[in-house]
Amino acid sequence: MTVPVSAEAIIAAARAWAGTPYRHQGSLRGVGCDCLGLVRGVWRELYGGEPELPPAYGPDWAEARRQETLAEAARRHLEEIAPDVAAAGDVLLFAYGPGLPAKHCAIKTGPARMIHAYQAHPVAEVAIVPWWAARLRFAFRFPGKV
Repeated sequence: MTVPVSAEAIIAAARAWAGTPYRHQGSLRGVGCDCLGLVRGVWRELYGGEPELPPAYGPDWAEARRQETLAEAARRHLEEIAPDVAAAGDVLLFAYGPGLPAKHCAIKTGPARMIHAYQAHPVAEVAIVPWWAARLRFAFRFPGKV
């Protein structure tokens, strides 16, 4: 049974991570996280335990494997939607270049805003500027989002 969850609850959970330092593979609010760690932490707040733990991954894992590992994991636990219909509270996946797999994720907070953890920067809510918009590859909805 899926627990109903609102976009407002998702966004509030994500915003609570603002200022958390960037830490590769981290997922502890206020201590450190990377982009995946932020989404994992929001999941835990909304649903309890995580559905699966990610394997260890290096900074270049997506380029080295040339597989859509992040998107495949998201498909196992989130509802895939078209990127152009993503709304506040949905998860966005980005690729850093043409032909590269998606390796960055964020949570959309408004029509042109998102919250994410980005290397060497603390978790922050930012504009989805054209640079990010051009790299958007996938979008997903949390289960039970109303």
